[in-house]
Amino acid sequence: MSINVGFQQFISVYTVSLTLPVEHVPGEEPQMSQISGLFVEKPQTVTAIKGKNVTFVAKVDSSQMLRKPTMKWLKGKWMDLGSKAGKHLQFKESYDRNTKIYTYELTIVKVVDGDAGGYRCEVTSKDKCDSCTFDISVEDAGEDAGELDFSGLLKKRKQKEEPEIDVDVWEILKNAKPCDYEKIAFQYGITDLRGLLKRLKKMKKVEPKKSDAFLKKLGPAYSVEKGKKIHLNVELSDPNAQVRWLRNGQEIKPSAKYIFESVGGIRKLTINKCTLADDAAYECVVGEEKSFTEVFVQEPPVTITKMLDDIHVVVGEKVEFEVEVSDEGANVKWMKDGVELSRDGKYRFKKDGTKHWLIINEATAEDIGTYYVYTSGGESKAELEVEEKELEVLQSIADLTLKAAEQAVFKCEVSDEKVTGKWFKDGVEVTPSNRIKMTHIGRTHKLVIDDVKPEDAGDYTFVPDGYALSLSAKLNFLGKRENQKPPKIHLDTTGSFVNKNTIIVVAGNKLRFDVDITGEPPPTVCWKKGDTVRACWQIVTYSHLMQSQQHIWISEAEGRVRVETRKNLSYFVIEGAERSDEGLYHITVTNPAGEDKADVMVKIVDVPDPPENVKCTAVGEDSASIQWDPPKFDGGVPVKGYLMERKKKGSSRWTRLNFDIYESTTYEAKKMIEGVLYEMRVFAVNGIGISQPSASSKPFMPIAPTSEPTRLTVEDVTDGTCALKWLPPERIGAGGIDGYIIEYCVEGATEWVQANETPVEKNSYRVRGLPVGEKMLFRVTAVNIAGRSPPAVMAQAVTIREIVERPKIRLPRQLRTKYIKRVGEKVNLVIPFQGKPRPVVTWLKDGAPLDTKLVNIRTSDVDTILFIRQAAREHSGQYTLSVQIENMEDKVTLEIQIVDKPGPPIAATVTDVWGFNAALEWKPPKDNGNCEITGYTIQKADLKTKEWFMVLEHNRRPSCTVSDLVMGNEYTFRVFSENICGMSDDAGISKNTAAITKTDYWPSEKDMCSSPKFITPLVDRSVIAGYSAAISCAVRGHPKPKIIWMKNKMIIGENPKYLMQNNQGVLTLNIRKPSLFDGGKYTCRAINDLGQDEVECKLEVRGMVKNLHHLQCVTLTMT
Repeated sequence: MSINVGFQQFISVYTVSLTLPVEHVPGEEPQMSQISGLFVEKPQTVTAIKGKNVTFVAKVDSSQMLRKPTMKWLKGKWMDLGSKAGKHLQFKESYDRNTKIYTYELTIVKVVDGDAGGYRCEVTSKDKCDSCTFDISVEDAGEDAGELDFSGLLKKRKQKEEPEIDVDVWEILKNAKPCDYEKIAFQYGITDLRGLLKRLKKMKKVEPKKSDAFLKKLGPAYSVEKGKKIHLNVELSDPNAQVRWLRNGQEIKPSAKYIFESVGGIRKLTINKCTLADDAAYECVVGEEKSFTEVFVQEPPVTITKMLDDIHVVVGEKVEFEVEVSDEGANVKWMKDGVELSRDGKYRFKKDGTKHWLIINEATAEDIGTYYVYTSGGESKAELEVEEKELEVLQSIADLTLKAAEQAVFKCEVSDEKVTGKWFKDGVEVTPSNRIKMTHIGRTHKLVIDDVKPEDAGDYTFVPDGYALSLSAKLNFLGKRENQKPPKIHLDTTGSFVNKNTIIVVAGNKLRFDVDITGEPPPTVCWKKGDTVRACWQIVTYSHLMQSQQHIWISEAEGRVRVETRKNLSYFVIEGAERSDEGLYHITVTNPAGEDKADVMVKIVDVPDPPENVKCTAVGEDSASIQWDPPKFDGGVPVKGYLMERKKKGSSRWTRLNFDIYESTTYEAKKMIEGVLYEMRVFAVNGIGISQPSASSKPFMPIAPTSEPTRLTVEDVTDGTCALKWLPPERIGAGGIDGYIIEYCVEGATEWVQANETPVEKNSYRVRGLPVGEKMLFRVTAVNIAGRSPPAVMAQAVTIREIVERPKIRLPRQLRTKYIKRVGEKVNLVIPFQGKPRPVVTWLKDGAPLDTKLVNIRTSDVDTILFIRQAAREHSGQYTLSVQIENMEDKVTLEIQIVDKPGPPIAATVTDVWGFNAALEWKPPKDNGNCEITGYTIQKADLKTKEWFMVLEHNRRPSCTVSDLVMGNEYTFRVFSENICGMSDDAGISKNTAAITKTDYWPSEKDMCSSPKFITPLVDRSVIAGYSAAISCAVRGHPKPKIIWMKNKMIIGENPKYLMQNNQGVLTLNIRKPSLFDGGKYTCRAINDLGQDEVECKLEVRGMVKNLHHLQCVTLTMT
């Protein structure tokens, strides 16, 4: 590391403006199956000053998202910061509707040392995910003076360039003494000595204090979601130690919520169904030592699943903002223009499950604005617009024609009962008097004139206060006139009349009907449709809109249906004729001289209604049959035919199937793709035009039946049954296979009988109930949604008769040798057999019938099962299985051996003690565990300490020599027997002890001298070539005898292949990696002045010899 690089490490960065590459947290794998670049701006790594605030910004592009993305801020790998929001951690979220970019901010208020570390922000949206990491390092404010040498950095004079020295200064400092720090800093040009010392202090690792009680302590912190369970584990050095669990300093008692577990040295605390109350500090106490941790309970952020909708109302109407969240128990906050709303009488809050409402009973202009709803994981907003209520005229005033002394009543009704108004005559306000009265009751305003006089004639107007609206009517006074003529209607039956008094109009077109009227004085013209109140329309020529108790009057020059008048003419106009305008219209003209009437029939013709009940009735490989019902209304003109369209399900593109009109209501659509879902719709056509499309049919799929099944064969025949098997069809298609139908008939007949009621899914079936001795034919048909396939027919008839097959037992390979199990284990032997008809199966044990109380036997048509739930010693023996059909029989015998641990050896005795050695002998145990004894384990114990130590393991002989005993101690011995199940539970303890005496008396040479004598002989052995072996024996004699080893009577010299050892009379010959030529007879001879003795043994060396076909193990013996 160069000096310059080492110095630059002290410079801290306080602002971030560069985009750094995003790296995954080491050891962490992505959580989503698809990673996509969703971030527009990512948070950056920063070095913060302790006590200051720091803010991180992340921006996400949601233009390609169907739903609002979810943002998580994490510390490390798993700690969700969303549950820690408060004064220290603050989150902010905003959305720009123009750019469709979400902005997320994380602010850490007054940074502390604990905020340092790695952070990660993760954004998810359905199947998309993106994440980025950033780091925070915290430094004290006072460090800047030492770490930032601005005076040196700002000097503009040229520095003398020095060559970089590749020296690791930190390694030098860590290995140097503190008194040499200043000298090293001066040597390598480091001027910031204080910053250097602080940095060096941080680099030094502090060895954690080793705990005596804990092998593994609790982690520093754990995180768990609300409602889940968490496990806290510690491992103790003492498995028998008792622990106490504390929560916030209070001891926890075991319960259904808190479960304590102890397995060996591991102690586990399980907290079930964690709540926010479980967010606390926990301790595990063992004696005086403690292990601390902190559990953070994460409350899942509450998201908004249904956003607020903008609302537009008029003053006085009720307003309900509705939002739906992801959690039933969640709380939401309502705000208007940045101010939180509360229950103050004007606003009401309602909650039902996951739905929340904000209710305003009577909206006013003050309620206009933007309303927000906030949850812990999202927000939504909506606009409220309130308009002033328009005044509606429910009943207008009508023209009146009265005679002298009659009463004139002008009456109108408006929508608001609080509205007042004024009456005017010819533009002059009407003044009430004894003869003229004005009333206002509720929504009704009246002007009553008693004893009408000629001067009362004129135009009367009602003007509501505060509204730009006026209602007018005319009062006509009838007096005596000369030259009166009765009214007369002159209908012109030419032109638009198709026949007498009948007009046909195409829907949507304009109808204009001119009526010539004569009479003196000018008559009043009334238009009326129908005879009843429910369908009665009356139009008056010289009047404005008026409603009576029997008829509805329509304004003269206003609306879609109106009357226009000229001298001696009345025009009846319908703009955009509709179907409801059809009917019989009555014209009535009246004047003082009389009245006249005429009727006109208006017929509206239109395009027909759409066809109904479009459905698919049948499908083929590339076709489908479609059927529908004619339209309920043909438009007044007969339907000529139909047009059909189809599309693939999920597509929006419709394809026309016919361009010439199709007259029938059934159609076969062709050229479809098998296995694709389609939808159909139909148009009706008449002389006017084409109807709207019908509702789409239910999706259907063109599917063809499969080809016939293949390779139909007979698997088995019995008296009355026949088992068939086959293979699936070669061509299945998109419809798949729902099953198979099996049919049969007698040879020569033509009537096929179905064997199965419902299709079978397997490729085999046994037909039952067949006549014995008859020749039968069989066939199999595949079935799917398109129907049945062609049948697969049996080429030859099958005679229904039982086939005799000789019984044969197929004994599994593992049962051909002795089957060994331990006591208490489960025995489950499955032995298959064959034979027809079904054989008779018999089990014997040791030649006697099997006791079914001890052993369970289950037998089927093809196998028999011997089952023992818990094996015991009495289950051992020879089992004979017999399978018999009439006079034919097959037998097998299998031997089951149930073994157990052996008993202890008996009669363990110390037979001799000399020097520091002792000879020990014993007899095999009375109970060998029902198997061969494989060896013995010998242990010794000093009578002073009574602690047992291992001497020999896997000793095969019932005797041994124990060496290296300590002088002055007295020893006792115990022996364990071994077999394939393990060591015996109890040991055979020696009846006497071996005392290694300590005395100052030394016997004379004559007393000590003795000829050599082997107290432990050599034992014949068999070893494998290539594996080192050893043979040993024990000898005693004085003076110390000379030992000679011989092979095949030839003395073994200084051969490096052999290693000869003598340890206080225990003689061992080690043979390094013996070969086949090292086998033979080995002799050990001991010689001193008083005589000699020798022992010999035979050594077999087994080798692996390759045959041409397989490997075979053979034994070669060299003699």
